[in-house]
Amino acid sequence: MPHVSIRAQALLAAALFCAAGPAAAQQKVLLPGKSPARTALVSPAGKGANAQQALLGHEAEIDALLRKLTTEEKVHMLHANSAFAAGGVPRLGIPEIMTSDGPHGVRPEQGRNWKPPVGADDAGTYMPTNNALASTWSPALTRAYGTVLGSEANARGKDIILGPGINIVRAPLNGRNFEYFSEDPFLVSKMVVGYIQGVQSQGVSACVKHYAANNQETHRNDIDVDMSERALREIYLPGFKAAVQQGGVYSLMGSYNKFRGTYATENAYLMNTILKGEWGFKGLVMSDWASVHDTQEALRNGTDLEMGTDLFLMYSGIDQSKATATAGGSAAPVRSLYDRFFLADPALEAVKKDPTLLPLLDDKVRRILRVMYATRQLGPNKRQPGAYNTKEHQATALKVAEEGIVLLKNADNLLPFKKSVKTVAVIGANATRENAMGGGSGQVKAKYEISALQGIKNELGSGVNVTFTPGYTIARDQKADPQLIQQAVAAAKAADVVIYVGGSVHGYDYAKWSDNAYDAEGVDKPDMNMPFGQDELVQAVLAANPRTAVVLLNGGPIDVSAWAGQAKGIVEAWYPGMEGGNALAHILFGDVNPSGKLPFTFPVKLEDSPAMKLGEYPSTPGNPLKQTYKDDIYVGYRYYDTYKVAPQYPFGFGLSYTTFKYGALAVTPGPQSATVKLSVTNSGKVAGAEVVQLYVHDNQTAVKRPEKELKAFEKVFLKPGETKTVTLALPAESFKYYDEGKKQWVLTPGKFDLLVGSSSRDIRQTGSVSL
Repeated sequence: MPHVSIRAQALLAAALFCAAGPAAAQQKVLLPGKSPARTALVSPAGKGANAQQALLGHEAEIDALLRKLTTEEKVHMLHANSAFAAGGVPRLGIPEIMTSDGPHGVRPEQGRNWKPPVGADDAGTYMPTNNALASTWSPALTRAYGTVLGSEANARGKDIILGPGINIVRAPLNGRNFEYFSEDPFLVSKMVVGYIQGVQSQGVSACVKHYAANNQETHRNDIDVDMSERALREIYLPGFKAAVQQGGVYSLMGSYNKFRGTYATENAYLMNTILKGEWGFKGLVMSDWASVHDTQEALRNGTDLEMGTDLFLMYSGIDQSKATATAGGSAAPVRSLYDRFFLADPALEAVKKDPTLLPLLDDKVRRILRVMYATRQLGPNKRQPGAYNTKEHQATALKVAEEGIVLLKNADNLLPFKKSVKTVAVIGANATRENAMGGGSGQVKAKYEISALQGIKNELGSGVNVTFTPGYTIARDQKADPQLIQQAVAAAKAADVVIYVGGSVHGYDYAKWSDNAYDAEGVDKPDMNMPFGQDELVQAVLAANPRTAVVLLNGGPIDVSAWAGQAKGIVEAWYPGMEGGNALAHILFGDVNPSGKLPFTFPVKLEDSPAMKLGEYPSTPGNPLKQTYKDDIYVGYRYYDTYKVAPQYPFGFGLSYTTFKYGALAVTPGPQSATVKLSVTNSGKVAGAEVVQLYVHDNQTAVKRPEKELKAFEKVFLKPGETKTVTLALPAESFKYYDEGKKQWVLTPGKFDLLVGSSSRDIRQTGSVSL
């Protein structure tokens, strides 16, 4: 479809989503599947513990159901009965819970629980990946993103969508970084709330994952993670806490790894003490597929729903040839491999032997039923069907991609390119590669996917000669190909401008090169380099035509040191979704001013990253595999800034086609808080958006703290010459650290520096407050 209409709808959708400010009691939300002009007022989730109240509205009805359920039926509700479905008691009208993978789109699962939305049309909206979403630094746009996912999951008859993934981007090589938001817990916390509220506004439960400390894919099933309590509380848990207490998330997924000696999914400290105790989580905890390992541990330590398929057989040692297949479509429970799950027949046997386990069983069923009522599977008011792959959804995908693309370099104002060029050479196999079906559980069957090449052609029309040469081959252990490089150089020399589209690749082909996979579940990347000999290719293309913009498609930091000094223009586009090619063209040719900011640091080289520098990634050899997070609280920019290590591109960094002037800070202190106000002016000639970032530095702390920590931000849109006042609130939490001795958050009285800027390394104005 014409990209112009999608672009117009994206602008209108953004205006509707951003119409209500953060302090508004209600927010305007686009009704999925309806005209963008129609909006509904949807009350946002409450603050603090009140956010969990939506799960507590039907306790009397749940009490009545619990009295009617037999012990066998209760146990039946605690485990999967097909690939993505669980529970269900037809006798009492309790349906199955249907889940769906896909943190950036609703995955087309196969099997008995697959329900095509409209006939055989099972292709949906492929949103930009979560690192692209985080690069927007826009909580409002994140809510729009979640609303799309919730609506499409609803349309497919799904009750829980297995996202968002919010594990901290700690190790640059983690194959699943593309699914996650950031290295910074505050940015994660601000972004996760909108995602959850958007999903759950559509009558579908979000499922925040993977709790906790799942920061690598290599050895994810057997690694035992240890860290200081302070690192746990300050870095790795805040996003999950925000998901529960601010986002009001209905469900949460445990991770595969062990934490301090016990598998995370059945970890008493993580699940009972912190999640359900301290944070007051009232929803259900489900396992990742086959992450349960012990019936008693799961029963007693917080696991409410065990999911998994053939993975269970692999880890349990059951002979698959002797497992009875589940009866297709049967409504009655059958003795199948699913009944052999740890929370199936073994749990029933355990409860019968030990009646003191009955209250634990009832609590698990209660939590499942709460989610069923919250998603209106039960109760008199059934949810209305969602919308599927609408133009409005596509417009949101475009808007997220446009705001998530990050301009990393623009020497001599190379960009934006003028549309009056005669010849454009597009070079790089990524320019035509589709990414929707890459990445494991992040696979999405897209209705369409606009490649970079197609987007550029859409932008320029038939009046400009757009040529294409791949330059490299995507294949296992593929090296630079001299013949392909020669073709690329010839194309570059013949063109007015060059757009190189390379980087990494999303996903893998198990049969061909799974050992060399990039940006995919289940395996980490082998290094931080661009694969397939691209460094040599890029250097040759840049030498042939300096008017070259290098575009990166990838899920995490890439080592660009070999040619970054040579390039005039570098653009980080991530995996930008079904409208990604159009969004990229809008940036490159000036329809849209780039406003994305990096959600994590790009090190100059892999050895500079704290996880690698301290010598404890991917793991310490041994059985079990042990990994102690020696980088402690110094993750990402906290390490680079504190220990004076220069990054290639810092956290929060992103250029614009215009310039922004920051006014002086006005700081208003409270008893244990502060409010910062400043003016921001678009001092250039192009409309654009700036992300104003506020970092706090503690001058008089009793313990060692990072050089600076992000504690507030706001994205502000400005016309040329326009000035707006930005107000940034710093509650008491902004100044606290976790005291391991007192086992609580502490604010040490003293002076705090307030640093406001355009990135963690570009501080424009400073102030201070004494508390």
